[in-house]
Amino acid sequence: MQNYLQLAFQLWLSKRIYAYFVLGAAIASGMDQAIANEQNLANINAVSQLTEVHSQDWASSALSNLVERYGCLAGYPDATFQGDQTLSRYEFASSLNACLTNISQQLTVGIPPADLATIQRLQKDFATELATLENRVDNLAARVAELTANQFSTTTVLSTSVVIAASDLTGDTADSNPDTSIDSNLALNYRARMNFTTSFTGTDRLLVRLQASNRVPNFSGVSATNMTRLSYEVGNTDNSLNLNLLEYRFPVGDRLNVYLYGNAASHHYYTTVVNPYFASFGGTKGSPSRFSERNPIYRIGDISVGGIAAAYRFNEALRLDLGYLAQNASLANPGAGLFDGTYSALAQLSVRPTANVELGLTYIRNYSADGNLAHRTGSTFANIPFGTGVALTSNSYGLQALWRIAPQVAVSGWLGYTQANRVDGVDDTADIFNYAINIAFPDLFKTGAVGGLGFGMPPKVTNNTIVTREDTATGLHFEAFYEYPITENITVIPGIIYLTNPEHNATNGNIFVGTVRTVFGF
Repeated sequence: MQNYLQLAFQLWLSKRIYAYFVLGAAIASGMDQAIANEQNLANINAVSQLTEVHSQDWASSALSNLVERYGCLAGYPDATFQGDQTLSRYEFASSLNACLTNISQQLTVGIPPADLATIQRLQKDFATELATLENRVDNLAARVAELTANQFSTTTVLSTSVVIAASDLTGDTADSNPDTSIDSNLALNYRARMNFTTSFTGTDRLLVRLQASNRVPNFSGVSATNMTRLSYEVGNTDNSLNLNLLEYRFPVGDRLNVYLYGNAASHHYYTTVVNPYFASFGGTKGSPSRFSERNPIYRIGDISVGGIAAAYRFNEALRLDLGYLAQNASLANPGAGLFDGTYSALAQLSVRPTANVELGLTYIRNYSADGNLAHRTGSTFANIPFGTGVALTSNSYGLQALWRIAPQVAVSGWLGYTQANRVDGVDDTADIFNYAINIAFPDLFKTGAVGGLGFGMPPKVTNNTIVTREDTATGLHFEAFYEYPITENITVIPGIIYLTNPEHNATNGNIFVGTVRTVFGF
């Protein structure tokens, strides 16, 4: 009788441990990375380092017999023990607890002495694993309680990124004077963002971004060309924290997401640009250059202060994006407002014919009251084809593609064409082309790292009825970068850019741009 009472207590304790283990697993699966990292507590080995329980071990055979005799659920979907499978000792301990819990409910029936001895031996041999599981779950529970008590908000998540960059350039200025060289000094700058992401229903998202920066270098002022602009050039707030983005996204049914913008919107915020390894997200990763981030046609229409967009997913392979952004949507003035001023409208069809191939077919319609397409890449003529203040409309077409050749090699690229037309009664037109081919090497030398090589032709006016505003040569863009994560929160990204015939003018000498970004994310 004493043995049965002792076993009853042991089984009650085992049942409690198993309940904590199940609770801990549920908690770990639902919390963020900070809680998941509790699984790497000191003095607890990784599962891959544990001694394994093989099918020929006595314990495996003993538990298998108990499963069959007492109908234990050992934790497999088909309610069998699968005795021929190798388990870690923690996995085996979990199955053992499941069986002991079931047996504890049958104590009134009586257990043969041989089975009692087997159970006691199993509990003794796996006492360390059972105690470790209980300690681990207790630590998880304490961590959950701490996060719950000190969480930022029940509805809002705060994430922050800081980019500190050292940059410089050398070569000749693109001012058509072959004797003018660039005399520039190394610049150290920063850009900080705070993103407040809120969900009210669990499926919607309100994104409020605050941003601060010092005078991030606009190398176009030194080099006399937009071709030297960097990906993290996001403006200058004079170290003040300003509202940078206001976006609200909500679903309509299962396939449609609607986006509303109240400040600083751009088309790449809601649509895929099919260039994942080079997109920089304000300089926190990817390409060092403004040009190689994405097809420049996505930028046409300047950064708009308001608009609406929608993304409809027909299935996993086909998606349609539509968007309308207005540069002066907040102004109730003639020539401004949501529909009576500079605007940019996009339609894009994204296709994934296979798991490793993606295509994007893009059309953008733009009206620019000041005559500036404002993508701020390529030549001056490619931005202002007819002159400052000459209003125009444009139709732009883009073909983007991504091919993941292998897990560690991906090729992406695009073709972009814009036809611009004056709207003041003068029959002037301009054709503007650009293209790029980018090669990325994910997990290069380290998991999470990315190496990148980029090549392309920034926007160039190939034909203009105003002959004097037609580019006379072809400038090419070359770049390389390496995105290296030092820790989970710190990444270093050195990069270099080499430009030939800047401003698509053969009289301009070549230019080198170098930059090293250090990114802090938390």
